[in-house]
Amino acid sequence: MSNGKIIRVRDVMLSRFLEIDGLNTVKEAIDSMKASDITTIIVKKRHENDEYGIVLLADIAKKVLAKDKAPERVNVYEVMTKPVISVSPEMDVRYCARLFDGFGIASAPVIENGLVIGIVGYDGLVLKGLMEIHT
Repeated sequence: MSNGKIIRVRDVMLSRFLEIDGLNTVKEAIDSMKASDITTIIVKKRHENDEYGIVLLADIAKKVLAKDKAPERVNVYEVMTKPVISVSPEMDVRYCARLFDGFGIASAPVIENGLVIGIVGYDGLVLKGLMEIHT
């Protein structure tokens, strides 16, 4: 049972993330992920009326590795999910966990004033959020 304490997405998100262009190759994306030790990439908007995209390692595994495609010949836009389901930095982590469960996602960009300010995933929700609620 919770003690009524509210932990916000802002408190558990990762503020370090990668943002790349959809025309980059999957190889370039993987190289950037390895160099930064990050497993989620935000794909930049092409113009002001566009939406953000997201690429997870699972996307690359399913759409490149499993289909035996060459990562240097596949563009990020071909494997990304777009538009992304995003969350507000002020959202209660409990609602964020319910959103993830309802849509079958494991991470989402945190967007404030139209800009990505971080990434939130189950690791932050559970390891930071849940433990903070119950202390």
